[in-house]
Amino acid sequence: MSTPSFAVAPGQDEASIIARLERLPISRLLVMARLVVGTATFFDGFNTLAIAYVLPVLVRQWSLTPAKIGMIISSGYLGQLVGAFLFSWVAERHGRLRSLTFTIMIYAIMGLACIFAWDGTSLMVFRFLQGIGTGGEVPVAGAYINEFVGAKRRGRFFLLYEVIFPVGLAFAGLAGYFLVPVFGWKVMFCIDAVPALLTIPLRWLLPESPRWLLAHGRTKDAESIIARMETDLQKRGVELPAPKPLSTKLVSRVIKPRFCDLFQGIYRGRTVMLAFLWLSAYMVNNGLVTWLPTLYRSMFHLSLKTSLGYGFITTGCGVIASVCCALYIDRVGRKRWYISAFFLSVIPLATLAILGVKSATQLLILASCAYAIIQTISFSLYLYSAELYPTRIRALGVGTGSACLRIGSSLGPFVVGTIVAGYRIHWVFVVFALMSVLGGSVCAKYAIETKGRVLEEVSPS
Repeated sequence: MSTPSFAVAPGQDEASIIARLERLPISRLLVMARLVVGTATFFDGFNTLAIAYVLPVLVRQWSLTPAKIGMIISSGYLGQLVGAFLFSWVAERHGRLRSLTFTIMIYAIMGLACIFAWDGTSLMVFRFLQGIGTGGEVPVAGAYINEFVGAKRRGRFFLLYEVIFPVGLAFAGLAGYFLVPVFGWKVMFCIDAVPALLTIPLRWLLPESPRWLLAHGRTKDAESIIARMETDLQKRGVELPAPKPLSTKLVSRVIKPRFCDLFQGIYRGRTVMLAFLWLSAYMVNNGLVTWLPTLYRSMFHLSLKTSLGYGFITTGCGVIASVCCALYIDRVGRKRWYISAFFLSVIPLATLAILGVKSATQLLILASCAYAIIQTISFSLYLYSAELYPTRIRALGVGTGSACLRIGSSLGPFVVGTIVAGYRIHWVFVVFALMSVLGGSVCAKYAIETKGRVLEEVSPS
């Protein structure tokens, strides 16, 4: 059998293989990867917000105080903080797929354990352990998908995958609205855990990241995967353009990842900048969305069904905004989009801070606007973070940013719980507006643009 024209030549270097990968259109293998990884990400999104629709029931059933509610919400995010650091390191040392498999197993098993929680403390412990799996899966999945896609298609393809996370958030709202009043709070954890178990064997259908293989000296394995993608496209009649040489040289030696590498050279500023973006975006968004159903119930005495329905409207707005971001961020650019979104979100947040929260309708409209705007940042930061680091520390960099996400996600609900317990509610929105101003200011001064640029050129080894 004749050798295809795109076969690797003897001694072909890493740059040539990356150039071949960069010019590939979307293949069936890549669509399969997005589908399989997206399934797990969907249920991670569901898991993140499921607790918001469980707590309005448990507040009365277990007589939970505002402080206890904040601790339960924050425990999951603290677990995610641990998971983000732990499994991003595993992904750098032992591969993206191996790390993903372990995270999903932890996430699914502890989701089932939440069904058997008997009080606030037990639920807090189970949510913390489940968070380790969730916190590890999402950043590693982000690095994995990013490493397959060429520069021209990366933003749209990745974010159309990542939009499944806010869809999972919205599905949690839908399930909470229709199912919790009928079947009780445990139904949320049943949905949360069982489908995630089904994704575990599907991991074996996916290849390892070619970029990770190259970074670990496994050139033949990486070339084999790319050749498989090329062959599949050729069989479908797709004409492949000639590879374009990279404008930067790649480091051919294998370098072991170290956490300190995130704070050396050009990556020090990027790491600090991303930490501020992750922290501010998620402190605002998760502080809002996890507390809103409980606020509607406790402050305005709305029915359980109405409170959950209002929460679903907010998450639905976030999905619509996320889709718009996915379709247009490659045109607008990452930096310009983030600056605009941060400062636009200040308008509804400051309005709530100045006017006070006078009615449930006012809270619904303005909080939903703020959430939807910030959601375009929070869900796309996995794309931007993965672009700002080389392959040898990409998962570690995304995981570190994701750890800041977990800190912000823990602080947000805790801040809301503390303020609701002892101060006027408008102070919540004062704090959140200031965080948006901080995020926008840091982005304006320190962020770099990455749209349309090859990963190895944005982030040289």
